[in-house]
Amino acid sequence: MVAPSNLFYIVNDKFRVIVRLTPKASQNSIVSLAHETDGSVVIKTSVTATPEAGKANTALLKLLATEWKLPKSSLNIIKGATTRRKIIEIAKDRQIVEPALTSWIKRRANKNVYLER
Repeated sequence: MVAPSNLFYIVNDKFRVIVRLTPKASQNSIVSLAHETDGSVVIKTSVTATPEAGKANTALLKLLATEWKLPKSSLNIIKGATTRRKIIEIAKDRQIVEPALTSWIKRRANKNVYLER
């Protein structure tokens, strides 16, 4: 299992995570966790939406909000809106977000989301 400190990081008291998005997939899902060449850990995701007019980004934020059980309005793409590699910031009280993310990591570990090298 990947610890929250390895996957999520904090900047200005807000959680951030790096996501790698594949648009135009067969289903909306969190595929796996993976190490990038720079040593960072990313959440690999896929959505059925096309990358036109921000549709894939909207689908990604909806997917993550559902997975993390957080309001969609609390998630923002702060970097990479037009690329596959995105940085998502969670603009919500840390005391609410941290337990939600920790719970999500435990649930995903039980569903065998694996860490790719």
